[in-house]
Amino acid sequence: MRKWTSEIGDEDVGRDVTVYGWIHEVRDLGGLIFLILRDREGFIQVTLPRKKVPPDTFDVAKKVKRESVVKVVGIVKREPKAPQGYEITPRVIEVLNESVVPLPLEVTEKVPAELDTRLDHRFMDLRKPRIQAIFRIRHNILQSVRNFLSEHGFIEVNTPKIVSTATEGGTELFPISYFEKEAFLNQSPQLYKQILMASGFDRVFEIAPIFRAEEHNTTRHLNEAISIDIEMSFTDHHGVMKILEGLIVRVYEDVFERCEKFLKWMDVELEIPSLPFERIRYDEAVEIAEKRGEEVPWGEDLTTPALKVLAEEIGDIHYFIVDWPTECKPFYAMPYKENPKVCRSFDLMKGALELASGTQRIHRYNELVESMRAKGLNPDGFEFYLEAFRYGMPPHSGWGLGLERLLMSMLNLKNIREATLFPRDRHRLTP
Repeated sequence: MRKWTSEIGDEDVGRDVTVYGWIHEVRDLGGLIFLILRDREGFIQVTLPRKKVPPDTFDVAKKVKRESVVKVVGIVKREPKAPQGYEITPRVIEVLNESVVPLPLEVTEKVPAELDTRLDHRFMDLRKPRIQAIFRIRHNILQSVRNFLSEHGFIEVNTPKIVSTATEGGTELFPISYFEKEAFLNQSPQLYKQILMASGFDRVFEIAPIFRAEEHNTTRHLNEAISIDIEMSFTDHHGVMKILEGLIVRVYEDVFERCEKFLKWMDVELEIPSLPFERIRYDEAVEIAEKRGEEVPWGEDLTTPALKVLAEEIGDIHYFIVDWPTECKPFYAMPYKENPKVCRSFDLMKGALELASGTQRIHRYNELVESMRAKGLNPDGFEFYLEAFRYGMPPHSGWGLGLERLLMSMLNLKNIREATLFPRDRHRLTP
């Protein structure tokens, strides 16, 4: 039976095993050949002394090219100098698919490649254990998110990704041809998850793609990303902030426990954040930035330089920026009654990187229509959404968390494109 390289142990010593994978490295010393076989779990050394293996097996090893796909059948031996402390002396090496040379990039990473080159040949880049580790950790993050939210009474849903109107009234939408109608790729599940609060679902979450037609070219933006969204009835913004910070800590704990090998491949030391996360008001954040010479006009979003100053002051930790100006948040953000210029909103930060954004929503129909008009939106274009607020909409709150940004911040990745298998940005539509 087939074994992963990581499964080979003391119980296999002296026994035949079958492994499949790619030829990672070849060292030909004449009468002795060393092959390093790689599968998704790690490496195993295949050792071929000319006099101790069948001649045809030795000949195959002599000719095999790096990155060829092979099947190896042989006896396991202990070898302290080999990866994982074991080696295989093969009876059979079968080349299942021979690789062409030269390779488009170096999988061993002895010769570094630029990010664009890596993304152009992503299938090859993903063979690198360090790169595969990112997506094994990502898999565990998603498992952790689903488990945590399910344990807290949330129901997973899927909302439409083809829509007829902008979620937040913006223009940063990808238009598509939808028969005889105008349609767009959805920029957020916001309107639909709010409608589900009127339907009595009470707590929902969705993990799905969002699309933003923003003409940026930064290390932290994508035009197609995965968003983790929740909506929760009968709570305010503080309630969903508590869910969010609890989720982040749970994700870190689960990755720390389950992904030791992958963190080691990436040379990442994970530090589990402490609860509760610090909370800083928007006006306090502006004051900190302006003391360091970064001007932020009231009502505008915090600039990247201002956020960097804030991170230098606070540290590379998780924290919330709360109580934002109403004018710089979406129409559905609920203002404070005592000060309508400020709304019940928050951003979750890790250092200078925004990970999530959320608010308590306006749940009364007349107030919502008034807010739309104040933002320059025509309520007639949102009739399917507004109808849900006419017939008993409970108070509710929610947030959206960027999966790639969470992964980027957790693993200290320099570019968000490394956190997605096949990134989509302003210039990249393939592979």
